[in-house]
Amino acid sequence: MGEKLFFFFMNLLILGMKQGNMLRTNNSKVSPRTFKGHSVPVQLPLPPNATETPPHSSSTAAALPELQLLSNDTAMYLRGGVSTRAVPALYIVAVVVGLPSNVAILALVGAKVRKVSSAILYCSLAVSDLLLLLSLTLKAQYHLAGNNWAFGEAACRLTTACFYGNLYCSAHTLACISAKRYLAVVHPFFYKSLPKRSCTSWASLAVWVIFSAAMAPELLVHQTYHIPQLGITTCHDVLPADQSIYDLLVYYNLGLTLLGFLLPLLVIMACYTSIVWHLNRSHRDWGLYIRASSLVMVIFLVCFGPSSCLHFLHYVLLYSSGNESFYAYFSVAACLCCLHSCLDPFLFVVMSRTAGSKLYFMSRKGKTLSIST
Repeated sequence: MGEKLFFFFMNLLILGMKQGNMLRTNNSKVSPRTFKGHSVPVQLPLPPNATETPPHSSSTAAALPELQLLSNDTAMYLRGGVSTRAVPALYIVAVVVGLPSNVAILALVGAKVRKVSSAILYCSLAVSDLLLLLSLTLKAQYHLAGNNWAFGEAACRLTTACFYGNLYCSAHTLACISAKRYLAVVHPFFYKSLPKRSCTSWASLAVWVIFSAAMAPELLVHQTYHIPQLGITTCHDVLPADQSIYDLLVYYNLGLTLLGFLLPLLVIMACYTSIVWHLNRSHRDWGLYIRASSLVMVIFLVCFGPSSCLHFLHYVLLYSSGNESFYAYFSVAACLCCLHSCLDPFLFVVMSRTAGSKLYFMSRKGKTLSIST
């Protein structure tokens, strides 16, 4: 199933690249993961001894670069109830539920880091979820204010990098947890021989280093633009389509989508499917473990599946024809990823019940091997 999905998305990418070669000459330049706009020249302030006073000199927005929206659909989304009511409502729910629960899990599991190898991954997941939830507090205020950013350019860049970077970190940490459980159940003798604390430590460190470096472009590119048509200042939602620096980010974000969303999705689906299939073949009663594994797999699929597919299709359309319509759908689907950050602590409680009882396997020499996942 995972291989079929992978080849399906790769065929879409190849088709988009072919169409892009034909349509590139007839379409305006595209911008990454956002709506598009045309740059408006910024009016520089006159010298102090000038007799004329530039318009809007007292306005903060006048100091920001301006963009002219290219589509009425963009204006409708930025002013609509989905982006100004539904999206922030889901963010607030995630923050209210997720912050205390992740702090509790971090305090509970942190004391076991030196004894239990899985605790390293769960602590890494809790920290990633907490950083994501903290970024949601600013994003919720931004959407409730009518998609008007009031915290400055530096805060916008940091919030955007924190939001996407920790989504990717959470997804890959969950993939590491699923791979660890897969090895424990499907390849128990190999798993028993591994230096588990060392492996989990290096895996967590690699995830953080890779995605911290991958977020560097989000910190370097200008993110806030004033939209005179709507009288608002957007953060990341609208970027210029007529500046070449943003063209390169299309390829960057397309690759990041494949690595950050689709890869862990396929890994988790493959691991838990294999776990459930092997335990079902066993003569022992693994009902609790099977139900817990199935629950984790389904929740991850529901939370990360829609955003992964829509994110990928958004970039295929953006590259091939400059169509930006999927960004609105992706922004809503990304809320499901954020809800996963407040579900992770409860999934930890479910999985810890199965990890509390050891798995027993019979070796070829007739000895019993016990493994705690």
